[in-house]
Amino acid sequence: MEIPETKPRPGHTIALRVRYYETDAMGIVHHSNYIRWFEVARTDYLRAVGLPYRDLEESGTGSPVIGIHCEYLQSARYDDPIEIRAWVAGYDGIRLTIGYEVTREGTVLCKGESQHAFVHHGRVVAPKRSLPHVHRVLSDCLVRDQVEG
Repeated sequence: MEIPETKPRPGHTIALRVRYYETDAMGIVHHSNYIRWFEVARTDYLRAVGLPYRDLEESGTGSPVIGIHCEYLQSARYDDPIEIRAWVAGYDGIRLTIGYEVTREGTVLCKGESQHAFVHHGRVVAPKRSLPHVHRVLSDCLVRDQVEG
């Protein structure tokens, strides 16, 4: 029997188990926690590609959220093992879009994206002009994630 080739998934995936405090009285995850999980996956992704958010902030750089979208497809419940995947869905040298997918055993529970601008020492900046290292890493991530995705 031939084993089918699986296509690599873009980005970076983290695994966690739904914690009790993230649920309501029925044991279903409260909708706000998906956005929190997006943030956890995004910062872990940045760390994995060599842009730890702590280092960015210490250098005076921030990446505020300027938009977020979340589509809920199925509910997660207390103690479910879940995976949150984050990838660079878009980057034009000025703004960054991170894509997200929350799954449980291969079933997509939620998907979304967040849009980010960049500031350096309180001023809005374009990484392609003002933050060459950040620009290079994010450009490489966009290419890699689009090829793999």
